[in-house]
Amino acid sequence: MKTIRSYLYGRVEVAVGDITLYDGDAIVNAANSALAGGGGVDGTIHRAAGPELSAECRSLRMGSLPDGLPTGRAVATGAGRLAVRGVIHAVGPIWRGGTADESRLLASAYTEALSIAEARGWDRVAFPAISTGVYGYPKALAARVAFEAVSSYLAARDRPRLVSLVFFSQADAEAFMASIGEPEAS
Repeated sequence: MKTIRSYLYGRVEVAVGDITLYDGDAIVNAANSALAGGGGVDGTIHRAAGPELSAECRSLRMGSLPDGLPTGRAVATGAGRLAVRGVIHAVGPIWRGGTADESRLLASAYTEALSIAEARGWDRVAFPAISTGVYGYPKALAARVAFEAVSSYLAARDRPRLVSLVFFSQADAEAFMASIGEPEAS
């Protein structure tokens, strides 16, 4: 993954680049509950992974997830043509003004994905900004929820060893860091 700049907050890295080029164990997909691909990062990951990823997601829907993946939950699949070992699909909430338990559901999407990575022994995992695209979650609020969920999870466990929060643009990465406080550049 090309990184313009990265910043470390302990075991959390903030980076700018294309998440499909991540050099680690797994990437997290900001999935929809149908696991059907779509727009934004979800569509980008599905296109880069190729038909194998879509086939595996369809298989989950025909088997253990006939009603789809609930909001706040996560599930892992293979990675298709991506260079990582797996893709963790996490469904974040649609923003409804903050009155529909959105922060708990968003935190759950992050922690469930981390739990899957830990269970599989994956040391390096990359996340996009879940729910901040078409789901409309305000970026500054999502940043605080995501950072707190990831930091709290990592503080209590040894794995994953590094979590990368990958932003497509430098402006989005800087807005995230402004929401949580900017460290020294690495």
